[in-house]
Amino acid sequence: MMGAAGVASGDGSLWAWGGGHNGKLGLGDTTNRSSPSQVGDLTDWIDVGAYFRGGLAVKADGTLWSWGDNAYGQLANGNTTGSSSPAQVGSLTNWFQVEGGEEHAIAIKTDGTLWAWGRNNEGQLGVGDTTDRCSPVQVGSLTDWKGMSSDNLTAGTPIKISVGFDTNLVIKDDGTLWTWGNGNYGQLGTGSITDTSSPVQVGSLTNWASIQGPSAEDPQVVAVKTDGTLWAWGANNYGQAGQGSTTTDGYSSPVQIGSLTTWKYLATPGNGVLASKTDGTLWAWGQNNVGQLGLGNTTNYSSPVQVGSLTNWGAITSGDKLMRAIKTDGTLWAWGYNYYGQVGNSASYPTAYPSSPVQIGSSTKWGKIMRGNMGSFTIALQFN
Repeated sequence: MMGAAGVASGDGSLWAWGGGHNGKLGLGDTTNRSSPSQVGDLTDWIDVGAYFRGGLAVKADGTLWSWGDNAYGQLANGNTTGSSSPAQVGSLTNWFQVEGGEEHAIAIKTDGTLWAWGRNNEGQLGVGDTTDRCSPVQVGSLTDWKGMSSDNLTAGTPIKISVGFDTNLVIKDDGTLWTWGNGNYGQLGTGSITDTSSPVQVGSLTNWASIQGPSAEDPQVVAVKTDGTLWAWGANNYGQAGQGSTTTDGYSSPVQIGSLTTWKYLATPGNGVLASKTDGTLWAWGQNNVGQLGLGNTTNYSSPVQVGSLTNWGAITSGDKLMRAIKTDGTLWAWGYNYYGQVGNSASYPTAYPSSPVQIGSSTKWGKIMRGNMGSFTIALQFN
């Protein structure tokens, strides 16, 4: 059921699986799970994100919740005490969207303001310094950060907020792209490798549509423009820039991948890229040492290669060498790194790393998978 503004209202259940250390599954313990387990019994979740050792979620009433490790204040609860179950962040009811990096997070409120908290050693909070924060702090004073409309917090919509290991990228309402944090491999896309602790614009274009990356292991970014063209920058040591070659220095400014205008959704599973086209096909390239490209092998590729022949791939997201995807029929699939059972199909682990997509359960109601660079666990929503 969708609310009047288009946001899923009262029908989103929260599920988690994979590594449970630090209480990051939100299930009240530190036990690993190799298949989805429901987090509590509430059904009013609308958005979900994750950082390295914990989760973040927004309810339909606009409240923000967090759980897991809290060494750098990433739970935003004003202290550094962890929690193995979701706990409300303050009392505000105007949170809209939340995404996590390694040990920090950024969030957008319904008024279009941008907020950040957690670790800040590389200036990844965007507030002009390198001081950690254990409570939300506003990034500047602008109110045009609401990258997704209220009816787009579900699967199969372009990702306009990417919170990486210690780098952030956000597409504003006007189609401009902004970035800040660590730039050591050119992942800021600004033509330099200099860190920045405040948002800076990538070029002057106003036609950016979707963004993804960088992950913990892979300081590389891919993006789609409104014309359907595909672009990349940052590291390229495994060919993840899709240029048909590997370059140790990578790219500090966007470079186009091919000339096609049919690209749509993106994911960056650790030194690699997966992207789907408007025809529903799925493509992959980059590092593939644990089968994270889904091609049935462990061969690296420096140019896009099609994953199977299906044409019903929808939303895709990734963790560190772990892929997750929702098909247009609402089924959930995963492949790649499975040391903690994070693939979610109860397959033998830590030795079974599927190199081709495997279905997780039989539900056809999966609506949104957490984004970000977390490979040891998965958090997802089911919309009933």
